[in-house]
Amino acid sequence: MGTTRLIYAGAVALSLLATSVLADDLTGTVMRIDRLNGTISIQQTQKGTVGASTGSAGALQEYKTKDAAMLDAVHAGDRVNYSATDNNGTGTLTKLQKQ
Repeated sequence: MGTTRLIYAGAVALSLLATSVLADDLTGTVMRIDRLNGTISIQQTQKGTVGASTGSAGALQEYKTKDAAMLDAVHAGDRVNYSATDNNGTGTLTKLQKQ
């Protein structure tokens, strides 16, 4: 019984940690916009100096938007600040601002 509670508490803690990581302000470059489906692909810019010699490109992520109007102010190639949350495995933008 105690082990089950410990495993469950660990799973909840990891879930909250993953969600909070996505909620932080991030920076990246818009790679693709699909206005019909309300999605945007952003390549995250790496922060810090770890791995700086390998380039500044991070993972490419596709996000849905809460409001399609968020995509009106940006174009492919724009550098942006953004925040996102994870909803059942799908990233959803909560903030999108052109730099």
